[in-house]
Order: sequence, then structure tokens, then C-alpha cells
Amino acid sequence: MGRHSRRFQRGGQTLAAGARVCRADYFDGSAERRPIASLECTAFLPYPESKMSRLRLRQYSRAPIVSGLSILTALLTAASLLNAEPSAAEQRVAEAIKSQQLSVVHFWAPWCSNCQAELKDGGWIKIVKDNPNVHFYFVSVWNGGEDGTAMLRKFEITDQPNVTILADPGPRGQNHIKEFAGVPLSWIPTTWIYKGGDLRYALNFGEIRFSVLQQFLEDSQSEWSHKGEPKID
Repeated sequence: MGRHSRRFQRGGQTLAAGARVCRADYFDGSAERRPIASLECTAFLPYPESKMSRLRLRQYSRAPIVSGLSILTALLTAASLLNAEPSAAEQRVAEAIKSQQLSVVHFWAPWCSNCQAELKDGGWIKIVKDNPNVHFYFVSVWNGGEDGTAMLRKFEITDQPNVTILADPGPRGQNHIKEFAGVPLSWIPTTWIYKGGDLRYALNFGEIRFSVLQQFLEDSQSEWSHKGEPKID
């Protein structure tokens, strides 16, 4: 059997069934690196507590046989990727959002022009000051572990008692994280509102209108009870 190479990918999205996917693609040893097989391992969340997984090997036609040792190597790599510990920032947020107090988790990066625009118009510092009973988590992502404190300090964000600044260690580029605390993360800026461990609102694309965010904070405190109101016949 000729030489072949492999490439591992850790899937970033959480599927409808609640799963995380790790895939290993095999290529032949030619300059064209023709695909010869793919191995896909799916773990159903919460992993590893669920103890449920699925493995699928696809062998392309007219391709050399992939050795059992290579498959074992891929399996071990897949297991290690799927079983990787969440980052310290992710663990901190996952614990904090269980609070009955409202929590706002804001994903951003200093290099992101949309994120900078949100800071420059003064919207963030105003909403932080106007809501002292809400805790705000500024989580820098896709920024190589840098938390962006220097930029946040320019806009007085770092001085507020209801703000925590965190950073995910993941890089910018193709290998950046694509989920956080089990929720898909595909764009920055992104802002989530939690209460009691429940995701109340998710603003996943584009710059925030802070009047809308303020309304969502107020709505998140509502019990949404309509007891005593007449019902529709």
C-alpha cells in the first residue's frame, strides 16, 4: 500500500440531535493528494456523560485500503478531540450563567471592526452602567487568548463592578472555535442573554441596537404569565 496522509477536523456545530463531530480525511501520497477515505466519529452531547457515539468509515472507489492501524490512530485522535476539556473561559461562563441573576455574554475581538463600532458609539458602557444588577461577560474569541483589556479600558468597560473580562485561547482563522458552552458561535460580535441557565435571547449576527438589547433585558425578567386574562374562544 502506498503512503497516505490524513487531516483531522473537529466539527464546530452542535447538530439538531445534540452531537459533536470529529472527522479524519485520508489522502494518497501523490502530489494531487487524492482523497481515499474518511472516518467520522459522532459523540452525542453531553459528552462523555452520554456514553453514546457513532463511527462511520467511507472508503472511496478505486482507492487503496486504509490499514487497521491508521483507523485506530484516527479513532484515538477523534476521542481525544471530542473529550477535550472546555477552556477556562468556557467553564467560567457555563457556571456563571446558572445564576438567577441576568447574565449577558458578549463575544468579540479587538481586531473586529463591527465590535469596535459597538464600543465607539458608547452603547456598551451605557448599558452596563444602566443595568447594575446584570452581569456582563466580555469574552474575546478568535484572538489567540488575548482578552482585549487594553481596548476595553479605553471605553471604561474594565472599571465596572458588573463586568468580567475573559478570553478563549483559540486562534483566529480556519481553526477557530465554532461553538461555546454547547451553543453554535459563527460570528462576532455575538451577544447572549441567560437567566437561571436558560438562554433567553441570542443576537448572533451583526452589531447590536442597544435599545433592542435593553428591551430584551427587561423582557428576560418577565414571568410571561397571563393568568386571569380572557382566553381566545
